[in-house]
Parts: sequence; C-alpha cells; structure tokens
Amino acid sequence: MIDTKSPADTTTGTTSTRDLEVVPVRNYGRWIAAVASLLALVGLVGSLAKNDNLHWDIVGDYLFADLIFDGLATTLWLTAAAMLLGLALGTLIAVMRLSSSPVLYGLANAFVWVFRGTPLLVQIIFWGYAAALYKYVKVGIPFTDVTFFQAETNTLLTPAIAALLALGLNEAAYASEIVRAGIQSVDPGQAEAAHSLGMRPALIMRRIVLPQAMRVIIPPMGNETINMLKMTALVSVISAHDLMSNIQDVYAQNYQVIPMLVVASIWYLALVTLLSVPQAGLERRYGRGTTRAGHVSPLRRLLGGAVERLGKNSKEQNR
Repeated sequence: MIDTKSPADTTTGTTSTRDLEVVPVRNYGRWIAAVASLLALVGLVGSLAKNDNLHWDIVGDYLFADLIFDGLATTLWLTAAAMLLGLALGTLIAVMRLSSSPVLYGLANAFVWVFRGTPLLVQIIFWGYAAALYKYVKVGIPFTDVTFFQAETNTLLTPAIAALLALGLNEAAYASEIVRAGIQSVDPGQAEAAHSLGMRPALIMRRIVLPQAMRVIIPPMGNETINMLKMTALVSVISAHDLMSNIQDVYAQNYQVIPMLVVASIWYLALVTLLSVPQAGLERRYGRGTTRAGHVSPLRRLLGGAVERLGKNSKEQNR
C-alpha cells in the first residue's frame, strides 16, 4: 500500500505543507536593468536641467504666454474637428467598401488609395494653395452655365479650413480601415439574426454591429486621435496659427529655437497625457468580458502590492 502522506505530515511536530510560505522567484537581472535605466534617466534629466543652452528662463517666460494659448486653442479645435470629420466620413467609406455595389466599392477604394497613398504634408500644401488650381469655387449644374453659388477660393479656404480638410480627409482614409476591421470582427450571425427579426440593414449596422465593433475600433482610434494632435504641427507650413506656427513665429524673431521647441514639447506631452486618460477608460469599458480587460499595468501592481503590505503590517501591529 502506497503512503499518500507528505514527508512533512509523517514527521511529528512539523507543519503541514499547506502552511508553508510560497516565495516567488527573484528576478535579479530585471532589478539590475531597472536600476540602470533609472540611473541613466536621472543622469539625462540632470544634464538637461544644468544645460545653460536651454535657457530655462525663456522657457518659463513663454510657457504660459497668450500667443501660446492662442495656438493651443487652434490645435485643440483642429484635432477635435478633424477627428469628427475623419470618423464620420471613415465610417461611411467603410460601409461603402463592404457594400455589394461595385460602384460604391470602387469609389471607396479610390478614396482610400488617394488619401492614404500621398503624404499628409503634400495634402496640406495642396489644400493651402488650392486657389492656384481653381480660382473660384462654384456650385451648379455640370456642363452648363447655371451656377447657384460662386466664391473666391482664397476667401473660402482660409489656412485653418485648408488644414481641417487636409487632416480630416487624410484621417478618413485610415479611420475607414479601422472601422472596416471592427465591423468584420463581429460574427455575421449577429446581423443575420437581426435581419430575421425584420430589422433593416441601416438599423442593424447602427444598433447591432457597430456597438460590438467598438471593442476593436476604440484602441486604434484612440491612437489616431493622439497622432492627430501631433500631426497638427504640420499645418505650420501654411501658417494656420496653431501651436507650432506661433512657436515658429516667436523663434523667427528671437532666434531661440531650442527653448521654444522645449515649450512646444511640454505642451504636446501634456495634451497627449490628458488624451490618454479617456482612451484608457474607453478601452476598459468596451473591453469588458475579454481576457485583457482585467489587465493591470506593472505600476498599478507595484502600488497595489505596497498598499497590501502596509495593510498587513498595520493589522499585525494592532494585534
């Protein structure tokens, strides 16, 4: 007969294996790498802080200047408006690409091909100088002299509007691919079941498919929003009075290029950090029920472990 007891159980006066404390494996290499990285970071920050060529006094003078806040306002509304335009138009193009109509499919493919295949900087310059191609913007009946509306292109396409069109149309090409991937990730049986209940295709897409596709759409779309915020710096080539345009106007006068770029970098980092907070919240909301929804970052695990250890120590002291 085989004895199923553990060695600890057969010895008198010893504890059971259930009472033994489990000690995790020590990853000394990871700790050494973390310490080395922190030392390198501290050295870099210290070097920048003591560098007189950065002129931190100039950075402090312009960090909260009115000209900077005017540029920030333009950057923010350009980001929001371009993302709304890109998301709305991108969703329409994604549906067109999934359509069985060869005309709609072809037009959607042509749009994505043009706006995703040419650099954003080229598109911004093109819209900024569109008056060189068309002096007037006309709305009427094609191939006739009937005109309902006519205006000068330079009057309609101000630098800000030209920047909005370039950013929004370029974003629509990328957003359409993200939305299309999200729609295709939904089980076709969902749409078939809704169709069997008598729901129309547009209602099925709005009430059944798109809400489920948001789990796939939200993470890359959040990254696109952050990328859009940074891409607004490119509109400085047509003087759209965004943050980067105003920064360039300042260092063109005082020749303090590096300090002014530090000012721009600080504000871009601050805005990206603020945008990351709602993105993480949306990802958790639409990712509920998935395996990665409960993922906890290493920093939160570290803080949670520290709080747990403090709680245990306080309980032991109270005893």
